[in-house]
Amino acid sequence: MYSCHLFIFLLKIFIRMETKSIPVDFLPIIFQIIVALGFVVVTLVATHFLGPKRKTSDKLSTFEAGIKTVGNARQPFSIKYFLVAILFVLFDVEVIFMYPWAVNFRELGWSGIIEMFIFMATLLLGFIYVIKKKVLDWN
Repeated sequence: MYSCHLFIFLLKIFIRMETKSIPVDFLPIIFQIIVALGFVVVTLVATHFLGPKRKTSDKLSTFEAGIKTVGNARQPFSIKYFLVAILFVLFDVEVIFMYPWAVNFRELGWSGIIEMFIFMATLLLGFIYVIKKKVLDWN
């Protein structure tokens, strides 16, 4: 139910930004994209033809911060890194929903405050669940 209210709220914000655009309005954007892609292509081609072509064993060997490589780079490592990254993204996305609410804080009145408290409570429950499951525990 809450997500439906949030969707309607975001939809109202985007509807307010009604603008009538014609294809000519998009010419600067298209021009900028063409210039950017042209710059990339010209730079890649120029460095390929103008750059030195001497390949030595030192240049072809792997290099990691001045340290000689030891072992295989494809060794498995803990899934905790991925979990922390996913949780960061998950809890960071809440800001996307809070920004339009903060912009229209006064227009929403008490119903907006109550809905935001419900949203924050849901996030808090999710965070408590993460802590209870010890997902962030590195031991």
